[in-house]
Amino acid sequence: MWRFFQLEENGTTPRQEVAAGLTTFLTMAYIIFVNPNILSSTGMNKDALITATILASAFGTALAGLWARVPFAMAPGMGINAFFAYSLVVGNQVSWQTALGVVFVSGALFLILTILGFRKWIIDAIPLHLRLSTAAGIGLFITFIGFQNLGVIGDHPVTMVSLAKFSTPVYLGLFGLTVIAVMEVMKIRGAILGGILLTTLLGVAFGSVPLPDRFFSAPPSLAPLFLKLDVVAALKWSLWGAIFSFMFVDLFDSVGTIVACSYEAKMVRDDGSIEKIDRILQADAVATVVGAILGTSTTTTYIESGSGIAQGGRTGLTALTVALLFMLALFVTPIIAMVPAFATAPALIVVGIYMFRSIGKIDFTDMEIAVPSFLTIVLMPLAYSISMGLCFGFISYIIVACVSGKIREIHPLMAAIGVMAFVEVALSVR
Repeated sequence: MWRFFQLEENGTTPRQEVAAGLTTFLTMAYIIFVNPNILSSTGMNKDALITATILASAFGTALAGLWARVPFAMAPGMGINAFFAYSLVVGNQVSWQTALGVVFVSGALFLILTILGFRKWIIDAIPLHLRLSTAAGIGLFITFIGFQNLGVIGDHPVTMVSLAKFSTPVYLGLFGLTVIAVMEVMKIRGAILGGILLTTLLGVAFGSVPLPDRFFSAPPSLAPLFLKLDVVAALKWSLWGAIFSFMFVDLFDSVGTIVACSYEAKMVRDDGSIEKIDRILQADAVATVVGAILGTSTTTTYIESGSGIAQGGRTGLTALTVALLFMLALFVTPIIAMVPAFATAPALIVVGIYMFRSIGKIDFTDMEIAVPSFLTIVLMPLAYSISMGLCFGFISYIIVACVSGKIREIHPLMAAIGVMAFVEVALSVR
């Protein structure tokens, strides 16, 4: 087994790899609580979502460990799960079964493009500032959702939104947010998970969270979600914009994470290329397809993998450790199910902050960059739709390039994407 993972060649030991896997798991285990709370807003069964989230995370991470043999972990992606729930299902009135079909198709296309080697072509087609603004816009969007779920922001008949009346759960959630922020500033690992657990315990103490009848049990049935995806309905023309958006966000989120973690893991060659990147992306795409079948949103490579790599993780044994820990979590689902939305909402806010930081790399002094970037970022929360933010960003980029006399700089694929974006907007506002 140790020879399979080439521990000696990578300068690591079994103990170091297991310790790294535990570190990664603790920093990303919050997804077990957060993902079901987000997706259950669509009407999906929350208990089944817990099982689906854990199984999808375990499968994707094990695939990364055994197929790509890298210390990367995977799970349903933050931001894109909010897109699934609040934009596609709640916002556009698409059934969650069809939305799962959209995830399946996007994952299948992602896999095909990766196998055929079109990955680099797609990445080159989208300007860097639009990629950066996509991350920032999603960060702003899920932060807004986090404050809504926490109860800090409510609706208003005139201004649309305003501060809501604070209740005990709101104060507890704000305390949890403070705890997470302080722990993050102090660089304490597992800050988000720690904040969620502490807030839940305080909720129990204040009578806002009921205790479960038992703490250990067999995993909840996956039957309410398993194979419930509707691929045929997802292939309607009106949903191709959403399919592209899922694929686009997953691709660039994964590539960004892989690049960042690969440097830390010393997996970058002298020429700047990354070892095993195609296998990692293939594992990412397969995990998304399997996740849709299980009943959850897009599975992607997690930036929290960097915490385990910093701890010394260098091989797939780190990932395999994370996968096994996810499987063990299946037997404490009563504890997971008791975690309330006001305890997980701070996680959305903090993850949103991390994603929004990419805005610092965008040159807003150049209006050719500023206009499409700003529209991409702002319209995601204002339109309550990641895909609409992307559409307006793509369209405005092409218009600005044309009027600036830089039409030849527009990549042919980018031009095709712009046409699709225009059609998507036209169909949405008719």
